[in-house]
Amino acid sequence: MPQRVMTNAELEEMVDTSDEWIVSRTGIRERRIAADDQATTDLAAEAVRDLLRRTGTDASDVDLLIVATTTPDYPFPPCAPIVGTMTGMDHVAAYDTNAVCSGFMYGIAQATGMVESGMARRAVVVGAETLSRIMNWDDRATCVLFADGAGAVMIEADGGEPGTGVVGVEFGSDGTGFADLWVPAGGTRSPVSPQTPHADTCIQMNGREVFRFATRILVESSQRLLAEAGMTIADVDLMVAHQANERILDHASERMGIDRAKVVMNLDRLGNTSSASIPLALADAVDTGMLEEGALVLMVGFGAGLTWGSVLVRWEPRT
Repeated sequence: MPQRVMTNAELEEMVDTSDEWIVSRTGIRERRIAADDQATTDLAAEAVRDLLRRTGTDASDVDLLIVATTTPDYPFPPCAPIVGTMTGMDHVAAYDTNAVCSGFMYGIAQATGMVESGMARRAVVVGAETLSRIMNWDDRATCVLFADGAGAVMIEADGGEPGTGVVGVEFGSDGTGFADLWVPAGGTRSPVSPQTPHADTCIQMNGREVFRFATRILVESSQRLLAEAGMTIADVDLMVAHQANERILDHASERMGIDRAKVVMNLDRLGNTSSASIPLALADAVDTGMLEEGALVLMVGFGAGLTWGSVLVRWEPRT
């Protein structure tokens, strides 16, 4: 996580908002903002170094690196090869994937497929964002939400028994809502020009529609995945959902009938970090003892596209 902490009090000085308004509507109290000289690859590389250190893995033993990001350093090349070189993986197969807030889930599914097929032995999946670079700091509807950070996990072949590792996945999209959460300008449809309004180069959101979509799809995707796996919410030890809004998490946990104590939440400290939010929440769960070996974890991502993805995994820390 970047070192700089931006509190709600700071935002009160920038836009017409208040700490009470932000907390009551989102649950966010503070967030991390990248330094001027920090880019997405810097945050991603630090997350990978931490992962390799924690798992005692040599960089040369990783053969696949996937970086899920909405905010790459450049239009191209992708971040992943740069991150690979920064972390001692000059040899690694590396690419980016962009499904915005669902991106980390898509990366997990892709890495799992590569490992299960034998095309890769050991994969690292990173979620990394510097959303502050595409923020309109005059828009109080969005600038209070989004933040920067990176997290990473490792998936490796181990010949485990059925029901271990990644148990199942469920994904989907609905492109009819593409403009409910987007950056209108900067791509081939609407290139940036001197006449482009600054607001069109920043995140724009239809909050009402995104909230409606998120509260519905979080529950539906989870239920479909559990049904396919022959399980119920009672089998889940921990739910790690995209950290978008506390009210979304509260609504989903109530509808699904899962104990709120089993739902990880760190957005009060980190805000919405898009594809980085789930791995950051996993790291918090590990560090605080919420996530233990053998736990059945339900991870759910949802966001722009509109996209969603759920993954059910039996947590097996590497020793």
